[in-house]
Amino acid sequence: MAATMRKPLRRAFIAGLLAVAALTCAGAAPAAEAPVVAAAADLQFALPDIAAQFTHETGRKLRLVFGSSGNFRRQIEDGAPFELFLSADQSYVDALAREGHSADAGVVYAVGRLALIVPRGSPVAVDPQLRGVARALADGTLHKFAIANPEHAPYGRAARQALIRAGLWQAIEPKLVLGENISQTAQFAVSGAAQGGIVAYSLLRSKVLAGHGDYVLLPTSMYDPLMQRMVLLNNAGTTARAFYRYLQGPEARAIFDRHGFEAPGAGAGPR
Repeated sequence: MAATMRKPLRRAFIAGLLAVAALTCAGAAPAAEAPVVAAAADLQFALPDIAAQFTHETGRKLRLVFGSSGNFRRQIEDGAPFELFLSADQSYVDALAREGHSADAGVVYAVGRLALIVPRGSPVAVDPQLRGVARALADGTLHKFAIANPEHAPYGRAARQALIRAGLWQAIEPKLVLGENISQTAQFAVSGAAQGGIVAYSLLRSKVLAGHGDYVLLPTSMYDPLMQRMVLLNNAGTTARAFYRYLQGPEARAIFDRHGFEAPGAGAGPR
C-alpha cells in the first residue's frame, strides 16, 4: 500500500512547488525591473504569500528563487545578481557583510523551528524526544531517514544537532538520505523515499504537505536557535529596498506567523 502512494504524494508535492513558481513568476516584469530575491528553502510557501501581498499593495514585481542558504552564500560571493538574501542562518549574512557584499549587517526576520515527520505506514512513532526513532533503529525497522545536508543547509545542521543530543547520531548516520535543501528533504520524508525525517516546521504548515504524514515539533533545547537573517546586497534597487522594509512590517509578520515562524525576540516555544 505504501509503495502505491509514493507517486501520488510526489506528484502532489511537485505540483505544489510548481504552483508556487507560477504565483511568483506570473506577469513578471523584465529582469531589469524585477529584483531577484534569494531565499532559504524553508520560505518556499511563506515568502510567495508575502510577495503576492506586496505586489498587490505596491504594484511592484519580484522574482523569488529558493535553495540552501550555504549555496546562495557562495553564489553571492561569485557575483550572482541577487538584490536581497533571506538566509536560514544568520552566520551566512554575517560573512557576506564582513566581506563587503552587503549594504549592512541586515536584520533577523524570523526564528525557525524543527519538526519530526513520518509518512503514513512508517514504523517510526512520532514524539518530541525522538524515542520512536530510537526504537525503530534498535529493532531494525528504520532503514532510511531524511535530513538536509548539514554541510550547507542550516536546517540540516540543526537536525544533526538534535540527533546528536538525542544520542542517535552514530546509529542513524549510515541510514541518512540527505536533501540538497530542506524543501527536498520534506519531499523525501513524505513520499516514501524515507521512513521519516527532520524538516522545517514552516513547510509542514503548507497545504501541499498537510495530511501526508504525522509530525511533532522538536524542543528548541535540542538544537541551536535558527536565527534567520536577511540583508540587502550591494546592487539592491528601489524595489528590493521597499520589499526589505515590507518584510519587517505587520503584514509580513502576520504571514510569517501563519506559516509557523517565531517572531524575533518572542522566544521559540517550549524547550
